Amino acid sequence: MTNLLFLFSDQHARHVTGAYGDPVVETPALDRLAAEGVTFDAAYTTAPLCTPARMAMLTGQYSQRIGCWTNSDVLASDIPTHAHSLGAAGYRPTLIGRLHSIGPDQLHGYADRRVGDHSTNWPGGHAHSLGILDRTNEPFRVSIERAGPGQSSYEAKDRDVLAETLRYLEAQRPGEPFAVTVGLMLPHQPYVCSAEDYARYAGRVPDPRLPPPGDNAEHPYLRGWREHTGSLDLPADWERRARTAYWGLTTSMDRMIGAILDKLEEAGLSEDTLVIYASDHGDQLGERGLWWKQTFYDQSVAVPLIMRWPGRLPEGERRAQVCNLLDLAATMLDALAAPALPDGQGRSLLQVARDAGSPWVDETFAEYCTDGVARWTGTQAVQQRMVRSGRFKLVYYHGARPQLFDLVADPDELVDLADDPSHATLRQALTDRVLEGWDPDAIALRMARKTAAKRLLSDWAKAVKPPEQHLWQVKMEDNWLDEVSL
Repeated sequence: MTNLLFLFSDQHARHVTGAYGDPVVETPALDRLAAEGVTFDAAYTTAPLCTPARMAMLTGQYSQRIGCWTNSDVLASDIPTHAHSLGAAGYRPTLIGRLHSIGPDQLHGYADRRVGDHSTNWPGGHAHSLGILDRTNEPFRVSIERAGPGQSSYEAKDRDVLAETLRYLEAQRPGEPFAVTVGLMLPHQPYVCSAEDYARYAGRVPDPRLPPPGDNAEHPYLRGWREHTGSLDLPADWERRARTAYWGLTTSMDRMIGAILDKLEEAGLSEDTLVIYASDHGDQLGERGLWWKQTFYDQSVAVPLIMRWPGRLPEGERRAQVCNLLDLAATMLDALAAPALPDGQGRSLLQVARDAGSPWVDETFAEYCTDGVARWTGTQAVQQRMVRSGRFKLVYYHGARPQLFDLVADPDELVDLADDPSHATLRQALTDRVLEGWDPDAIALRMARKTAAKRLLSDWAKAVKPPEQHLWQVKMEDNWLDEVSL
């Protein structure tokens, strides 16, 4: 039986990786993993938001199928996950660190969970405070203002995740197969890293390449999003601090991954282990005046994906096939000879990883829908969906004009072809495809009906204070900014 080591980070922008072409960032562990395995250049998330992306990845199903569009949506316990399948195949699936599941089920098929999450199990449960960094983990202007050298609880938590992962690997023995997921918080904001890592990049990280489009060119929804988050007029020195810290956080994460890979090798487990690295979504990092995720530009919705399996997959090769986090569940189950998910919508990547010429349909989707429950989403609910089909990407905004990009001719997504008469037929075909089996009005109604239940559950949790499980304690004193950054 094969071992599985799944390294799953949070908000890692694909382009901020040496293996993906960044000339400044230092990511020797991920670069080594890429040199020894297969790197996917067109992988996408299912949703540019944490919980829906993670629940879709777990179940191999899109948000609309499992009813998880927001960070407050509960994944039903009777929906099988890839962890259930691994357990059925004889593994003891283990999770160390981040899951970001809301609701009473904090395992979703994992037989063993360690370290846990930093956030509450319940809608309306006890909200942690990051002290001086409070609200900098959300898409607000303050997260760019309070950026620079220091420390956040997120990096402190990942150090505990690293220590537990090393203990876990030390306890494994050759011939006794394991399947472990390591859920890291980094490089998710707060944009605060250690003084040492900040100094490593101070003055070296370039400013964003892509300026905000003019008023007439910017999509009205995106303009409204920037207004809502207070990011229309961010000072350049704030942005430089935030970007410098993000590059530092990425290196900190890579250092942890390097320690995990080294321990795997020291334990004599590397040759029998499929290692997969991915992130739940990206970060726009100031490109086009946008920060965080929540959009369908590649900086937000594209994800890094690297797979290494000695003797089973080629070394140092790249794949251009369009794929999705959904495909990871099918891939892991295929590799470990576990039962396929009954309702899974993903496709195993193993054959493509082995042979670039294997048959594959270059199409995938992502969706972003809100219900106004979370304060940062604004008061107007949205229903949005993207299709990437071959070289083209269409973004559907319900009630507003779409966007259409040719990612081969225009990889920076600067030229919106949606109103180009020569692309009218393509626009219609991709619009029809995006709406096939996806009804934005029905989704809006489903989500609106759930809000009353969410409010009741929130009031219940505030009053009853139910026990929290698999929770890592956030301490306000673990968060600080060095004076130089204020």
